[in-house]
Amino acid sequence: MLLAWCAAASAASSAPILVLGDSLSAAYRLPTSEGWVALLERRLADNNLQRPVVNASISGETTAGGLARLPALLAEHKPALVVVELGANDALRGLPLAQVRANLTQTLTAIRAAGARAVLLGIEMPPNYGTPYRDGLRAMYRDLAAEFNAPLLPFLLDGVAQDPALMQGDGLHPTAAGQPKVLDNVWPVLAPALKALPARAPAPAH
Repeated sequence: MLLAWCAAASAASSAPILVLGDSLSAAYRLPTSEGWVALLERRLADNNLQRPVVNASISGETTAGGLARLPALLAEHKPALVVVELGANDALRGLPLAQVRANLTQTLTAIRAAGARAVLLGIEMPPNYGTPYRDGLRAMYRDLAAEFNAPLLPFLLDGVAQDPALMQGDGLHPTAAGQPKVLDNVWPVLAPALKALPARAPAPAH
């Protein structure tokens, strides 16, 4: 029984973090090692929060695409925590927010059903998308975070998108110099969620 408990404790503390995102998490046009997700692995080690990190982010990914891929990812990796960074490509295409919200609702529902926790990373649209759409996008992330009790980072690129020196020429993706700052945005939301995860299995019954 003790061996079984130790095995369960080890599994609980080593269940991975799954990052389900788009190009903003896929180190677009950069070596993978320079992206904020790779930098996250190093910071976890530095803070004694070691867990494997699975980066399932794909450039161009949408909420529909992420939702379609999620069941297989959950079954394969059995993550303790899923970082959901989706919605930017939907918004850039001007997709109806009701459709985006429905996809994210199903995504968060599947994560919860798998016994994992979710962290939600939001995105902002440029002013030319209009106030109603921008406000609606903000409200969507906020409402979903409240509904699913998920920690929320309202704007992944806060303080980065506003600095041309930290953005690539397309004005959409951070440079290598911007990636640590992206991680600095994510960390205060992610670290408490990680610390709240069970680090060990319950004590065996006598």
